[in-house]
Amino acid sequence: MRPSKLAAGLIAVLAALPAFGDEKSPKVVPGFDPTALDRSVAACTDFYQFACGGWLARSPIPADRSRWGRFDELAERNQTTLKGILEKLSAPDPKRSPDDQKIGDYYASCMDETAIEGKGTAPLKPELDRIAGLKSKADITSELAHLHATNVNAGFRFGSQPDFKDANTVIAAVGQGGLGLPDRDYYVKDDPKSVDLRAKYVAHVEKMLALAGTAPAAAAADAKAILELETALAKASLDRVKRRDPVNVYHKMTVAELQALAPSLDWKSYFTSWKLPINDLNVSVPDFFKELGAQVGQAPLDAWKAYLRWHVLHENAALLPAAFVNEDFAFYGQALTGAKELRPRWKRCVSLVDSHIGEALGRRYVEVTFGAEGKARTSKMVAALESALERDIQTLPWMTEPTKVQAQAKLKAIANKIGYPDKWRDYSSLRVVRGDAIGNAWRAEDFEQKRDLAKVGKPLDRSEWGMTPPTVNAYYNALQNNINFPAGILQPPFYDNAMDDAVNFGGIGAVIGHELTHGFDDQGRKFAANGDLSDWWTEADAKEFEKRAACIADEYSAFTPLPDVHLNGKLTLGENTADNGGLRIAHMALMQTLADAGAKPELRDGFTAEQRLFLGWGQVWCQNETEESARLRATVDPHSPGRYRVNGVLSNMPEFQQAYGCKAGDAMVRENACRVW
Repeated sequence: MRPSKLAAGLIAVLAALPAFGDEKSPKVVPGFDPTALDRSVAACTDFYQFACGGWLARSPIPADRSRWGRFDELAERNQTTLKGILEKLSAPDPKRSPDDQKIGDYYASCMDETAIEGKGTAPLKPELDRIAGLKSKADITSELAHLHATNVNAGFRFGSQPDFKDANTVIAAVGQGGLGLPDRDYYVKDDPKSVDLRAKYVAHVEKMLALAGTAPAAAAADAKAILELETALAKASLDRVKRRDPVNVYHKMTVAELQALAPSLDWKSYFTSWKLPINDLNVSVPDFFKELGAQVGQAPLDAWKAYLRWHVLHENAALLPAAFVNEDFAFYGQALTGAKELRPRWKRCVSLVDSHIGEALGRRYVEVTFGAEGKARTSKMVAALESALERDIQTLPWMTEPTKVQAQAKLKAIANKIGYPDKWRDYSSLRVVRGDAIGNAWRAEDFEQKRDLAKVGKPLDRSEWGMTPPTVNAYYNALQNNINFPAGILQPPFYDNAMDDAVNFGGIGAVIGHELTHGFDDQGRKFAANGDLSDWWTEADAKEFEKRAACIADEYSAFTPLPDVHLNGKLTLGENTADNGGLRIAHMALMQTLADAGAKPELRDGFTAEQRLFLGWGQVWCQNETEESARLRATVDPHSPGRYRVNGVLSNMPEFQQAYGCKAGDAMVRENACRVW
């Protein structure tokens, strides 16, 4: 189960400090670790190996993971914190607050494997019976609406979003969806690995249907029909690179126009079931909905029933008996990502509570991990980074004054949200029943979907967070023009109170710079200071930007995480642009901070302040990864692997090369260096 959001891509970041609980707290990792270095490799030859080689050698991938990095070490700490909170609150106590009762009983219900095994698939019987009882294609619309209430990803996605052309107003939106594989490319590629993975997917779907009671022969036929239906939807889906251009995913239509586009579905009835007075909405990918309508008309009703059954099973697998959980892991964990063991149940249950009732859990998390000092010190660093970006924009040699004026206005309008919301979410209407694991999940999904759709037709609430406070992440929201740093990120190695400014600027400083730069990457630059989709560039400056962005796209497309796999430089362009710009302005901010403080040059651990800035950046990206995970992420992840986030950026930076004495011809000195910001 996942939250129902039509969301943008985000930078992957980290975790938080342990609090209370019986679980032994994992070791706190410092912001910079000299023992992580590999001094046998020259910094100018392979800085990633120089910064991370020691860590890589002693940090094998745990059996329940497909990728293991310093972020993941921190995520483990974070989960231990949350486990301690939830174990304490899961004990029945009449003194618990309503929110504490909800998160505690949700966690206890998820952890009660005996009760889950005893119920078997009985909780799903009403849902499966509804699907079995569909009389005609005309019933598909109402069934999709019913399933979407619990966030079953069938057919398409439905939610709210700011209007791209009037970001202060929230409108309804429908988007492509309904696939069981991670991306459209998994259905259309014909290389041997893709063909093999599709065969494993069909076998997995067949096994899941059989576990739910479908006869073996029927399950085999249904699985093939499901793949055929999903393949048709996948072929009509917009690929990830094209979806990065906001112009490609904004098509405002009336309900009548959507009805004409996909007449096999009763759209008026669908929206009426949500009690929404919708006049117009964003149909993000019209060609997808045209094909969806065609498949409702063409595909047999039995194929649609099988497809809907499958997605109900798939979305609920985490809270079904062990046979379903293990089969789900066999495909999505082992075959897709290369993990060897299922994650412990407590970790899976912690994640579900955070996903479904995250602000209630986050409120408790903030109380034990984050205070006013963290918010103040982060705000001070944000100000330093914004000042550096302001200077960077003003001195850009390729941008003309009219565009610089607009860029500066947008920068000044960026709002900063740090730590946690000013106003906590009201969960009073959400009912959590101890012992009803799947029911709790459904009610939480329904609560979130209704909360999301209640925004339609109302002014945009720019104070709302798209992440929970414990989330190991940070993001820039182009439609709100703000940067967001949950409390979970404001910990080592990104920020360490015991560390010097240099390491901290290389960590959290570069992340702040990264998020600020997202406002001016190939996506963010298309939105104005107020969040509207608007072209504020002169034609000449836009061409200069595209030329520089193409350099970065070409550079990263040449990187090969596996011998037969290249990165997609166009898919990762926004994140790579933000990495390059973010570290550059972090360097500017550090140099200014040191100058303002009158700091004298000194060595720490044998390195200058500038050198430590780059080590701080390098070490947060140390990671080991399975081959399967590397293949998956090369297809779906807009972020480059850690090695290239380090070496790709630093090979473009004269500041790095000067700090380490690199010379022309060294591997870390790119002959045709790329720079946008």
